[in-house]
Amino acid sequence: MRRKRIGHTTLVLVVAAIVVAAIAGSASALASGRSSQSAAAASEFTNRVFATGAKIVHMTPRGREAISAPDDITYLGGHIFVGFQNGVGPQGQPSTMGNKKSTIVEFTLNGRVVDQWDVVGKCDGLTADPVSDRVIATVNEDANSSIYVIDPVPAGKAVHYRYNKPLPSRGGTDAIEVYRGLILLSASAPGTTGAPAPQANYPAVYRAVFDANTHVATLHALFYDEGLATVANTNSAQRGKRVRLALTDPDSNEDVPGYADRFAGDFMLTSQGDKEQIFVTDAGGPHQALSVLKLTDSVDDTAWPSDRSGAIYTTDNSNNTINKITGPFKRGTVFVADTPCDANGAPSICPGAGFPPNYLGQLNPRTGVITRVPLRGPAAAAQGMLFLP
Repeated sequence: MRRKRIGHTTLVLVVAAIVVAAIAGSASALASGRSSQSAAAASEFTNRVFATGAKIVHMTPRGREAISAPDDITYLGGHIFVGFQNGVGPQGQPSTMGNKKSTIVEFTLNGRVVDQWDVVGKCDGLTADPVSDRVIATVNEDANSSIYVIDPVPAGKAVHYRYNKPLPSRGGTDAIEVYRGLILLSASAPGTTGAPAPQANYPAVYRAVFDANTHVATLHALFYDEGLATVANTNSAQRGKRVRLALTDPDSNEDVPGYADRFAGDFMLTSQGDKEQIFVTDAGGPHQALSVLKLTDSVDDTAWPSDRSGAIYTTDNSNNTINKITGPFKRGTVFVADTPCDANGAPSICPGAGFPPNYLGQLNPRTGVITRVPLRGPAAAAQGMLFLP
């Protein structure tokens, strides 16, 4: 097409009109873009209910009742396993129904119940041991703690193991992780029956060895509540300095996947009330070393998505549901169950002002800053977490 020549005055007016229109259009586009980005951010992740305890029953001294209070979650052999606490107290105290048993439920990926097992005590830790095709559960995170092993295929019983000695941490056991062949347990609620935490002789993590003949789990300390660790926060003036830990609430733990943005291949312990994550390089080995990442809030479980189109499954203790959150995710990013009411110093009446219910957060593994993740769909007060590709 040939261009039409125009006079200078006309040209100036046309250019001025174009500039004004362009500015207005840019402003409109920018506002629209911001609006779209906000809308996209608000709707990027979607939650739906995967399963609920309200439709599953177990027997109590007063008859059948629906199970409740799902907590820890794991995956084995194509199925999801969840521990429901059923109102049992943290030292094994009976619920208001007189019930003393938690229920571990096996689900298909469609949310159908395959099997279930009752265990005596409050089930607070649950993990899969894929090498041995078994599920391991701890009970009573504050005191009177012990551990169970379940062989789900073929459907077997929950076999009870006692610990070889009273716990040196004077508390209980909580989360479990199978890390490079080691079975590692969080030494939760240290000092429940002794001197208050932290104490230099209180283990933060135990390594457990099972004896199938005697049904005894022998415990060895991996590291202690006052161990030395290197500050990992890149935004801290103490970055790289060695500090002495002062852990009061060892809770969740994880095997950090090799594709994580940071701490890949480490074993991780979350000290929930202390707002810290402890990363252990060469756990149990000759070159074991600790790093500490201080967080902006208290957290429970942590998940590292491995692909864009997978899902995070979270338990919601307060709503008695298991939720399925879909992305898109970015491989190697870090998601956490943010638990404001579990921080040391949280008010006795919680949730409340400044202390909202649990929510899904995204964690910056360099600074420890947590950002709330907006969700479409029903509320998800995240607690236990599991990512499946």
